[in-house]
Amino acid sequence: MTTAMMILIAGPYRSGTGDDPAKMAANLKRLEAAAWPIFHKGHVPMIGEWVALPVLEGAGGGPVGGALYDSILHPAAHRLLARCDGVLRLEGASTGADNDVRIARERGIPVWHDPDDIPAVA
Repeated sequence: MTTAMMILIAGPYRSGTGDDPAKMAANLKRLEAAAWPIFHKGHVPMIGEWVALPVLEGAGGGPVGGALYDSILHPAAHRLLARCDGVLRLEGASTGADNDVRIARERGIPVWHDPDDIPAVA
């Protein structure tokens, strides 16, 4: 029987954007598009940026790639990953997402590459 899981959606956010805010926003939209299939199957989708970006703003903001940004973005995903039950890895080059997958595998939690492969809640 499958119970509800919290599933981290991992994929490119900053990678390949040249720090262009419009490209980063488009990447976030792509991550968010994967949330509905997870939710529809009875799980809780989670994206690291959903946590990290408000925290960054609350800390005073700062430039992409700045010290404050770097101290929040990836650490937020890693803290979430400690609470997640699985990872959906979307296509695209991303060192951060690759690291999320590595951590998930070390923890022994499942990693999917297609939302269709995530089991629905029974």
